[in-house]
Amino acid sequence: MVPSTPTAQPAARLDIAGLESVYDTLAAAIDRAGPERSELFLVKLALLCAHALGDAAFFEQQVQIALSDL
Repeated sequence: MVPSTPTAQPAARLDIAGLESVYDTLAAAIDRAGPERSELFLVKLALLCAHALGDAAFFEQQVQIALSDL
């Protein structure tokens, strides 16, 4: 087993169809949470994804990418 470096990227990537499916799931979940709870939902989801990813440095890189050009 090879330990990952802090900036290692996951081996598997989603294709366009997978990204569209994730987008649809996310949009439906945000709608279901409602405007008063959508921010809490997104924070909980981000923490669950970071935990599943298992790499805080890579997660931080993704946060910076998401913040660019807002």
